[in-house]
Amino acid sequence: MTTSTQTEPKERRKERLDRGIKVRCEGIYALTSWRELCYLMFPGASFIFGLLLLPFLVDPYWQRVLCAAGVYALLALSFDFLAQYVGLVCLGGAFFVGCGGYVSGLLNDSLGWSPFVTIPIATVVGAGICTLVLWPCLRLRGVYFAIVSCMIPMLTVNIIVALNVFGGTEGVSALANLPNFWFDQYVILGILLSSLFAMRRLVIEDIGLILRAIKDNDQAVRASGISITLYKAKAVFIAALIGCFAGAYLSHMYGWIGISLFAMDFSILPIAATVMGGPGTLIGPVLGALILTPLSEALRGFGQLRVVVYCTILLGFIVYKPEGIMNYITRKYQQLEHWKEV
Repeated sequence: MTTSTQTEPKERRKERLDRGIKVRCEGIYALTSWRELCYLMFPGASFIFGLLLLPFLVDPYWQRVLCAAGVYALLALSFDFLAQYVGLVCLGGAFFVGCGGYVSGLLNDSLGWSPFVTIPIATVVGAGICTLVLWPCLRLRGVYFAIVSCMIPMLTVNIIVALNVFGGTEGVSALANLPNFWFDQYVILGILLSSLFAMRRLVIEDIGLILRAIKDNDQAVRASGISITLYKAKAVFIAALIGCFAGAYLSHMYGWIGISLFAMDFSILPIAATVMGGPGTLIGPVLGALILTPLSEALRGFGQLRVVVYCTILLGFIVYKPEGIMNYITRKYQQLEHWKEV
């Protein structure tokens, strides 16, 4: 009598292996071939040149949307730096924008100074104001810091309205504009690329190592004699510099300042961009903002369905691609994948 045996199906799992060229190039400063040099430079170079060429490929309306996308990209970069490298979930992006915008606008309106003077001053002075306001909150952790930082913009708006200062609900109009439309675009794109490069360098320097240590184990850092509050304040000041420049730029791009500079969109959309682009990558949130802002504008014609479509896209990324676009692209670029029987 013969017996038939059934072969049990074997389990399979996806195995990832680094590409050979990545292994050869990683950590090597004297490259052996042009192919390896191109492999390392292609992602960054394609992003930079693509971003700089983009204004020539769209009409004036979408060029204005691109300027807004650059502002949100700066805020997303600021949020990702504080959240992923310092451990501060800051929902005060609107406060950064409002401070920068009001300082620059008021200097221009009252003293008649050029935007080339008011924007740098507002960037530094606004960042200092934001840091001083948030300083007492730096001892808070997690959701508590997030709640307080979210309340500060709303509190500021109510103070402006209640006291009727800085133009009250009407704001201040007839501010000096930037020289021309092309300057508007390339100044925000140039600052965005410069900020991205500077932040990527910062996080691998000594201060970046200390900030990551504070995020991972602040008690061990405190035991080493390092002031946690001081380093958190430095991180907030750096993030606020980026946000305040965005606000100062907006005030002169539109020639107006008002309480809408403290709108919660400046706090919420950077979070969505970070989730979509890939948290902890710095360039991922920038990429997410450059996608979400035009997408939000394109969906404007859908009316109330705009919010439904927008939220569905975000939920899809959270559920099916929680790593974000940038982490996914990086993995595909650097690794080979195949199924292996186990």
